[in-house]
Amino acid sequence: MPGARARPTDRGAALHGGEGGAPQDTRTEPAVGPWLLGVRHHGPGSARAVREALDACTPSVVLIEGPPEADGLVELAGDEGMRPPVALLAHVTDDPARSAFWPLAEFSPEWVAIRWAVERGIPARFIDLPAAHSLAQDPDRERDFAPATDPDATDPDATDPDATDPDATDPDATGTDVAGTDATGAATGADRDVDHHLDPAADPHRDTAPQEPRTGDHLRIDPLAVLAETAGYDDPERWWEDVVEHRGSADDALAPFAALAEAMGALRERYGDGGHARDAVREAYMRLQLRAARKEFGDAVAVVCGAWHVPALAARSTVSADRALLKGLPKAKVDMTWVPWTHRRLSRASGYGAGIASPGWYAHLFQAPDRPVERWLTKVAGLFRDEDRTVSSAHVIEAVRLAETLAVLRGRPLAGLSETMDAIRAVMCEGSDVPLALVHDRLVVGDVLGEVPPSAPAVPLQRDLTRTQRGLRLKPEAAERELELDLRKDTDAARSRLLHRLRLLRVDWGEPAAASRGSTGTFRESWRLRWEPELAVRVAEAGIWGTTVLAAATAKAESDAIGAPALSDVTALAERCLLAGLPDALPTVMSVLADRAALDADVGHLAQALPALVRALRYGDVRGTETGALAEVAAGLAARVFVGLPPACASLDAEGAAQMRGHVDAVHTAVGLLADVSPPGLRGRWQAVLRILGARDTVPGEVRGRAVRLLLDEGELREGEAARLMGLALSPGTAPADAAAWVEGFVGGGAGGSGGMLLLHDERLLGLLDAWLTGVSAEAFTDVLPLLRRTFSAYETGVRRTLGELVRRGPGATAGGVMAPAAIPGFAAEPDRERAEAVLPVLHLILGLDTPRAAQVDNDHDHDRAEAPV
Repeated sequence: MPGARARPTDRGAALHGGEGGAPQDTRTEPAVGPWLLGVRHHGPGSARAVREALDACTPSVVLIEGPPEADGLVELAGDEGMRPPVALLAHVTDDPARSAFWPLAEFSPEWVAIRWAVERGIPARFIDLPAAHSLAQDPDRERDFAPATDPDATDPDATDPDATDPDATDPDATGTDVAGTDATGAATGADRDVDHHLDPAADPHRDTAPQEPRTGDHLRIDPLAVLAETAGYDDPERWWEDVVEHRGSADDALAPFAALAEAMGALRERYGDGGHARDAVREAYMRLQLRAARKEFGDAVAVVCGAWHVPALAARSTVSADRALLKGLPKAKVDMTWVPWTHRRLSRASGYGAGIASPGWYAHLFQAPDRPVERWLTKVAGLFRDEDRTVSSAHVIEAVRLAETLAVLRGRPLAGLSETMDAIRAVMCEGSDVPLALVHDRLVVGDVLGEVPPSAPAVPLQRDLTRTQRGLRLKPEAAERELELDLRKDTDAARSRLLHRLRLLRVDWGEPAAASRGSTGTFRESWRLRWEPELAVRVAEAGIWGTTVLAAATAKAESDAIGAPALSDVTALAERCLLAGLPDALPTVMSVLADRAALDADVGHLAQALPALVRALRYGDVRGTETGALAEVAAGLAARVFVGLPPACASLDAEGAAQMRGHVDAVHTAVGLLADVSPPGLRGRWQAVLRILGARDTVPGEVRGRAVRLLLDEGELREGEAARLMGLALSPGTAPADAAAWVEGFVGGGAGGSGGMLLLHDERLLGLLDAWLTGVSAEAFTDVLPLLRRTFSAYETGVRRTLGELVRRGPGATAGGVMAPAAIPGFAAEPDRERAEAVLPVLHLILGLDTPRAAQVDNDHDHDRAEAPV
């Protein structure tokens, strides 16, 4: 980190702006600027050092690595409503999905520099490559930013300190990208910057010994890993904490920057650009901005940038050479604003290429004025107490002692995160990692969500959303929370409509969840809410549909209806329009639905479309929405399904039969809901269709069995009719595989656990099933076993156990293996000894025991032994 020279070396030029001059010893007084303050982004130690260096140097202007488009937003950093973590968001005006974030936390050196300048009325400017260029590039084409060959770029004698032309830079250009985003707005690693926390996750070679890249290679080094290894550390994070985060204030505020600048200079002498070819373009733009600032303000210029860039900014270069590197770059029109960010999004796990593993811990180090370990462990104790875990003051005292002892044993200047976590595990968690995971999630990472003042620029849709959120008292939060809504209340109904409208716009702030109170009515909804920073990009994208949430959702629904690929998609959209309260979109959706339904002859498509329409009718009741048109379309679809279903079920393979069974279940449920609002006789017509399906031999067994079961549940079969149909389906003339499929349709699958209960309460059906199963040949049994296993494994454990007890007893009075008509339905009260003993030889063969002779079985002592195997 340059700023003050520790000794006169060639690399000492990094202390200045690379403009030559004799080196001076400045250990007692700050060197003449410009001061290059190389930092680690999101490093609390770097943030403290930057604040101390700025206080010591008092520059006239502060230049910060970041997008120049944000210069007009700097003053907002001093607004009372601005609370980090926040991020600068840049997106292409005509394509908001092409966007980038520059996150800043309270402990980020850039944020400290911005606040320092704003509080003193000193200009703060961003000097990185404009976002207009970085967002215009093709992310798959690194050559878009490959440096042009220019012999003057490497000429050490070609430096002209005053050869600067402010017009060489584009005043309309905007900044560089830190975290690129894909079309969904999620952070990607496409534009990772090696100095942005020098993220090891972005470097596949981190765990290998650093080596000098060969010509043509694209090896990306981790500078911290190289320095840590040189110092004898196997963990770069631990090395950084020891030499930076845990150090006290230096007598010379600029000395730490000079030391790190010298180290980075040595690395760049060996590794060049470290595998980041586009850094040369960024650094050329930064040098031009530095020259322009020196021409305007003199040498009283402070630059806060990634330490990796310091040697390049101090290097000798000409204006013409830097201009040549920037010539011909692609450019796009971009918009820039502030958006809230979260600590969790600063973590590496979020996908942000400049992330850190422990933002909550770093925030604590930055905020703790003294005794950081004691304060941290006290905070952990408070968390455990809130979770009803017993933690006393003695636990905290002992944990502090253990953490400090571990630090001494490990040769560290101060207990770090690893020592405190080890102490917490041993003292407060009794060696368990389960409560330790809570500490990591809540404190080490955390869900702190920043705030942005209303005066920050925003698209009209975002402003309307913000107003609506405030009016409904729905504050965005980083932590996931459950929200239960009673749609009979006006406020809850409005909240529901907002969340459904946002889902239509692909802004997934809320996700529907199962009702936690066990309500089956339509007046209650449950949601899981969690606000992610990337949703700001989604809102910007949705802004093309309208300036308010209602108008945008309406336009989006109409567009989706016209472009829907399938009939079921249109019906699902009609349901979502009712849930979202979009009456103006329904005419278009219903028109498209009527046209698609009239032209679609596929019964499967019609059967898929019907349930969504019927659900929409139910939701319309509780929301007071007019659903007359939907009822007419639903009744027409149902009539077409009734006519086409029997022919469509003929000659299906196993996969088609399973799919058709699902359609039958869905239509049955829909008809039950539709009967109250449809023309009379609809339920009777459906029952007639089920009778046809249950009796036709050409219908697959799985569908026939399900049709019979549905009729039985509706009470539409006479006494003994189900047993007769089951006997026919399981007769010897039926192929075993088809019979097993009939059983699956009758008592398994979509029937839920009720199939087992049916067999428990109707032992006549169980007797028929048992008789059929015992009569299946060994070869056929092997074929049908997987299907039967799938059928009965879906039952609850208690149901399976009771069925086993009934089967163990064996059937009662039978005639040819089937219950005699005169006999009382049910199984025998006592076990069948002969059947039980028949199993013993097989069990002894499996267990490798001698086959017992029947005469050796004692009737008095082995009675239980004969029962158990069965």
